[in-house]
Amino acid sequence: MRYLAIASDYDGTLATKGQVSKTTLAALQRLRESGRKLILVTGRRLDELFHVLPQVDWFDCVVAENGALLYWPNTREEELLGDRPPEAFIQALQERQVDSLAVGRVIVATWKPYETTVLEIIKDLGLELQIIFNKEAVMVLPSSLNKATGLKAALERMELSPQNVVGFGDAENDLAFLNICALSVAVANALPMVKEQADWVTQGSRGDGVAEVIDQLLTSELSI
Repeated sequence: MRYLAIASDYDGTLATKGQVSKTTLAALQRLRESGRKLILVTGRRLDELFHVLPQVDWFDCVVAENGALLYWPNTREEELLGDRPPEAFIQALQERQVDSLAVGRVIVATWKPYETTVLEIIKDLGLELQIIFNKEAVMVLPSSLNKATGLKAALERMELSPQNVVGFGDAENDLAFLNICALSVAVANALPMVKEQADWVTQGSRGDGVAEVIDQLLTSELSI
């Protein structure tokens, strides 16, 4: 087999409004039965993911918090790849009334239009942090972390090469990890910039697009 694993984003790629359809789950199950690996690459925090995806244990690895945390369902081991921003940063966000603030093990996230306020606080405190966008979401992480670094760390632990991985995504924060995969796939609902850079754009949207490619992978090893 040329492609030994798939790595997929969650929201807007596998999931529609936070849920994975039965059709998509069936395709993921077929892929597992073929002996290939499943890797989830998401901006979500683990507690959020456990709430919306009962099938988390289907995945060989979850790259969570936009690349900052690895979770191994088989052993329930969590591996942090960075440090959470200091409490002074979080307190400053709260004092500036940044709404819908979510704090993970490493990631700190909010929504547009608070990116300007977030950037001002980063500069004021002299922090080495970056802002990563996921459509309307505004995610803050250490400057060295993104979905690509998280996926690379997971693949190293799994003794796999990015050259054996098919990646799926829909938004700007997915480009980093899609660019290191042997084959990058944008689902039909993906942002134009993602479609332009992907090797393959599916006919179906979200999970239907993922299932479409999985079926072709299992029948023809994606001869494109």
